[in-house]
Amino acid sequence: MSTQNLTLLTDLYELTMMQGYFKSGNQETVVFDAFYRSNPCGGGYAICAGLAQIIDYITNLRFSDEDLSYLRSLGIFDEDFLAYLEGFSFSGDIYAIPEGSIIFPREPLLKVVAPIMEAQLIETAVLNILNHQCLIATKAARVCYAAKGDGVMEFGLRRAQGPDSGIYGARAAIIGGCKGTSNVLAGKLFDVPVLGTHAHSWIMSFPDEYTAFQRYASLYPSACTLLVDTYDTLKSGVPNAIRVFTKMKEAGIPLTNYGVRMDSGDLAYLSKKVRRMLDDAGFPDAVISASNDLDEYLIQSLKFQGAMITSWGVGTNLITAKDNPAFGGVYKLAAVKAPDGSFLPKIKLSENTEKVTNPGNKTIYRIYDNDTGKIRADYICLAGEAFDTEEDLILFDPNEPWKKTRLAGGSYRMHELLVPIFQNGKCVYTSPGVMEIQAFCTREKETIWDETKRFVNPAKIYVDLSDRLYEMKRQLLNEMNQI
Repeated sequence: MSTQNLTLLTDLYELTMMQGYFKSGNQETVVFDAFYRSNPCGGGYAICAGLAQIIDYITNLRFSDEDLSYLRSLGIFDEDFLAYLEGFSFSGDIYAIPEGSIIFPREPLLKVVAPIMEAQLIETAVLNILNHQCLIATKAARVCYAAKGDGVMEFGLRRAQGPDSGIYGARAAIIGGCKGTSNVLAGKLFDVPVLGTHAHSWIMSFPDEYTAFQRYASLYPSACTLLVDTYDTLKSGVPNAIRVFTKMKEAGIPLTNYGVRMDSGDLAYLSKKVRRMLDDAGFPDAVISASNDLDEYLIQSLKFQGAMITSWGVGTNLITAKDNPAFGGVYKLAAVKAPDGSFLPKIKLSENTEKVTNPGNKTIYRIYDNDTGKIRADYICLAGEAFDTEEDLILFDPNEPWKKTRLAGGSYRMHELLVPIFQNGKCVYTSPGVMEIQAFCTREKETIWDETKRFVNPAKIYVDLSDRLYEMKRQLLNEMNQI
C-alpha cells in the first residue's frame, strides 16, 4: 500500500549480494538495463508506465530502524554491513523512457548508472513496478483500440490481485486510454475521472424495477445510466428505462449523460434491439453501455457484428491482463566503469538467442518517417554517438544482418528516448499528471502503423543496433567463444 515503507520490497539475494560487494570492497559504478523481451498478448508494441512510482520509491529509499532490526534477526548480515545500510541512500543516475511512450522489446526502458550495491538493491522493486504497469497500460491500449473511439471505463478493482494492483492498475489503464475508473481511491490519488452506475442489488432492493429506476434518476439526473438486465432486458428493463426518461423529459429535466447498461446476454443482438427501442421512443442520444467479461477480442467481434454499443466497461480481463498475466521485464548488467571513466561492456550469453544481452552504456533513438510521422525503427547505440539526419542511414536486423534498409538523408528524423530522471541521487525530472500522460500516449499511438496495431500477426517495428554497438557485441561474442 502507498503508506508502506518499500525499502525491503526486494528479493533476499539482492541484499546478500550487496553484503558480498560490501565485504569485498566492490564500489564499482555499473550500468544496468531494464528491458523486456517480447510484446504482451502477441502484439506489436507496448506502453511504458510506472515511472512516477519508481521515482517515489527511489526518493524514499531508506532503511528504518525496524528494517535493520528485522535484517539483524535473520542472522545472515554482519553489523558492519547493517551500519552501512543505516546511512544508505541512492546516489546514482537513472535514465528512463517517459511514461505513455510506445516501447518495443530489448530496448532499455530504464538505465541505472550507480555503485553496484545501489544498482543491485533496486532491481526487484523497479521490475515489480514496471512489469505491472506496462502490462496493464498495454492491455488498456489494445482494448481502447478495439473500441474505435468509444469510451472505455476500467472497473476491475474487485477482481484485481490485491489493493495495489487495483490502484496502480487503474492508473496504468487510464494512461493506456481508458476514460475513467470505478476505483475511487485511484481517482483521489491520481486526479483521474471516476465513473459508475449502480448494481443489480439496487434494483432488487426496491419493490419493482420501475421504482428503482425512478429513484436513481431523481438522485442523479445528470448521470442517469440504468442497468436494464436484472429481470428481462427487452421486456422489462428497457421499457422501464424509457418510462423514466420520458418522465424526466416531461418534467423539463435535461437529459445529459444518460442511457442504459447491459451486463449479460447476447450483447450484439440485444444492443440492436435496444437501440431501436430507444430511437423509436425519442431518445436517439441515449448511450448504450455494456460490460460482461469484455476484452479487446470480444469488443472487436461485437463491433464486427454491428453492435450498437457506444460505451464499454471492462473489468477482470483488463485489470489482470488475463490472457497474458506477466510482462516479462528483466534487469541486466551491461557495463562496468573503468578507472579512466570509460565503460567496459559486459554481455550475458545464453543458448537462447533472445536472452543474449546488448552490452555497453547505451541510449536509444527513435526514427520517424518525415512524410507520415510514423515510427520506422528504434536504434540502440552507445551513449554519445551522434547522427546526421541529412545523411543516409543503413538499418539492419542484428539477428539477421544481411537484411538491410536504407533511409535516405532528409527523409527521417531522430529523437532520443532516454531522459535523465536522477542525477547524483537527486531527482531532476517532474512527472506529468496521469491525464497529461494519457494525452501524450494518445499522440504516441498515432505514430505506429495500423498494421502494427492489429491483434493477429502484427507488423513488426524493428529495434536495430548501431554499427559501433553491433561490432562491440560481435567482438565480445567472439571472445567468449574462444574460452
